[in-house]
Amino acid sequence: MPAPVTIVIPCYNAERWIGEAIQSALDQDWPAIEVIVVDDGSTDGSREKIREFGSRIRLIEGGHRGGNAARNAGLHAEAGEWVQFLDADDWLLPGKISRQLSGAGDEDVIFSPVLFDQDGCCTPSDIDPRRNTAALWLAWELPQTGGCLWRRNSLLSINGWNEATPCCQEYELYSRAIRTGLRFRFSETPGAIYRVWSDDTLCRKDPTKVIDVRTQLYREFVGWLRNKGVLTDGDLQLAGRACFEMARTIAKSDPARAAKYYDERKREGLIHLAGPAAPLSYRLAHSLLGFSFAEKLAHSRRRKS
Repeated sequence: MPAPVTIVIPCYNAERWIGEAIQSALDQDWPAIEVIVVDDGSTDGSREKIREFGSRIRLIEGGHRGGNAARNAGLHAEAGEWVQFLDADDWLLPGKISRQLSGAGDEDVIFSPVLFDQDGCCTPSDIDPRRNTAALWLAWELPQTGGCLWRRNSLLSINGWNEATPCCQEYELYSRAIRTGLRFRFSETPGAIYRVWSDDTLCRKDPTKVIDVRTQLYREFVGWLRNKGVLTDGDLQLAGRACFEMARTIAKSDPARAAKYYDERKREGLIHLAGPAAPLSYRLAHSLLGFSFAEKLAHSRRRKS
């Protein structure tokens, strides 16, 4: 018997996209698929679009409580052995479920790259299969929501999605999964499409909030690795690079806050100059003058260009 899979689609005011998301779920060739759509208090025509699919899907309706609450509603309602979460403005490629479940063993999470679709141009997300799961987390390379299959009982064992997390929601969940010892397996073929179409998301509207949440996640994760005695120099460099990039992002709008952030992370050992945010000219200025003066020079060059 094939393992039952439930595809959970949270929806809030996604009238434009929800039909395509549902159809892509119904079109999966895995023989044991159930599709649950959780309408999170939509005020547009989403529910009418959802009802057009009739008995082919299961609709759960409720008030507006947020994406994680909607995902948890679907998680607790379904009976499948595996669960696939799919945002209402994204879609799945044919065969996504069957490719990931091919050769499935005792793993708890099966993950693949996603394709980022911006104006019809699709680019795969970066996942370096040579890295272990913790390093993939630190490199921020684990996929967006649609890229994973979760074993339902394993996800329930860590209490599902954290409904209090406003952003970086997948990474908060991945962090708990890794720290709890859930087993991850990489499947190399992309099977989910993440549609980049709106600036009306927290990640774009409030980057400061995202940085606050992401930084706290890094501090907790690095602390966990350190307490386990498995933190490596490579791990610290990955975390330090991310925090350095965030310091530079803050500096574009608030240099004083950026300097404070930089100093705090440096005291914690979470600053590492590397990657595109640290070209040679910047690293030279930084080594001679420090972070704040290097940022002033960078700002001056941006204004001239």
